[in-house]
Amino acid sequence: MEGEVVSAAIDETHDPARGSWVPTANGHPEFPVQNLPLGVFSPRGGQPRGGVAIGDRILDLPAALAAGLFSGEAERAAKAAAGATLNPLMALGRNPRVALRRRLSTLLAADGAERAKVEKLAPTLLHETASCAVHLPAAVGSYTDFFAGIHHAYNAGVRAGRQPPLTPNYKYVPVAYHSRASSVVPSGTPVRRPNGQRKLPDQDAPDFGPCRKLDFELELGIWIGPGNALGSSIPIARAAEHVVGMCMLNDWSARDVQRWEMQPLGPFLAKNFSTTVSPWLVTVEALAPFRRPQRARPADDPKPLDYLWDDTDQREGAFDVRIEALIETEAMRRKGLPPHRLASSNLDHLYWTVAQLVTHHTCGGCNLQPGDLFGSGTISAPDQSGWGSFAELSDDGNATIELPSGESRTFLEDGDEIVLRARAVRDGFVSIGFGDCRGRIA
Repeated sequence: MEGEVVSAAIDETHDPARGSWVPTANGHPEFPVQNLPLGVFSPRGGQPRGGVAIGDRILDLPAALAAGLFSGEAERAAKAAAGATLNPLMALGRNPRVALRRRLSTLLAADGAERAKVEKLAPTLLHETASCAVHLPAAVGSYTDFFAGIHHAYNAGVRAGRQPPLTPNYKYVPVAYHSRASSVVPSGTPVRRPNGQRKLPDQDAPDFGPCRKLDFELELGIWIGPGNALGSSIPIARAAEHVVGMCMLNDWSARDVQRWEMQPLGPFLAKNFSTTVSPWLVTVEALAPFRRPQRARPADDPKPLDYLWDDTDQREGAFDVRIEALIETEAMRRKGLPPHRLASSNLDHLYWTVAQLVTHHTCGGCNLQPGDLFGSGTISAPDQSGWGSFAELSDDGNATIELPSGESRTFLEDGDEIVLRARAVRDGFVSIGFGDCRGRIA
């Protein structure tokens, strides 16, 4: 896509010529040596610990520390990332994180000066990903879900019969609500169909029972690093310093419960039963080559208020990352069919930048903390091929989506699995991915 990237943030760790002595990292669609996402994992029979995804392996940070492979700021960061959560690393800020990334890149590089020494340690340092359990990368203190996907917001207004479809505040304020941190789960965790009150239009009163309109939402997850003191705010020019990295996020939604309960205070039980995230934290440093200018607003849209405007953020604050949502049903698994793509979109369809979300969240004095999580809101594309929820694709159940298995769907059925994926692609650079964000309806 058009636009300049933040060239100052691109260094030798992004070098497309750099390969790895870990064979599966070379050409890996998600985790080449140019990515090095952080996470928390357990090897078979072991305790949760910090790790780094490289090809189809996980580098064990405690083992690397024990082998004396780090020093200085990189060692400080590795120690902070070696435990059962990444919160201590998130609190450190950018410089130690960059030092760790550069050291990891050197250790894993095919032409690294210490290759022979490190490769000899491989049986201790590397675990097969398939044999490990992955966990949430952080203890989530607070989770806020935004509504920053303008095409999703527009489609919701159309279904509600609003004219114009967007509410008057939408283009002035990054709309959000506080959701439930305790029900954020890593990819692969089963999703139980929730119960709640439901009221059909022809019912005089609501009844209670399992959700009939269970939905997914194609979202970006944003991990917060250093926070701010209660009563202070984060200025827009400094907001990017408070973001550690990103993941994919599925904001599961009980649409029939939501429709009845959300007036006048917004979503409650319809959103708090489960939120699935991909387990690897893709750092903002890894994403530096894939930055791009924020999309220009239409000429008749209002300019954001001054506290939400920064020229540098407008030039560099968006990301060119392709995202998609796929479905796999029980019948598709029995027939050996691959997952079917429901939607294909891009992060650059967000109406607000990540920095704007951070600044607005704190402008009234709210204190963010390391490990806080933001959801972007559903990132739908302008056309139907990129609508990131069944509510949009099926027009709230009035149309059916045909699947390759001969089945059709309006909303999710038991046994269905939703897979969210992301891939950053740019000419001249090695593509990186986020890892699957999977959840199956139990």
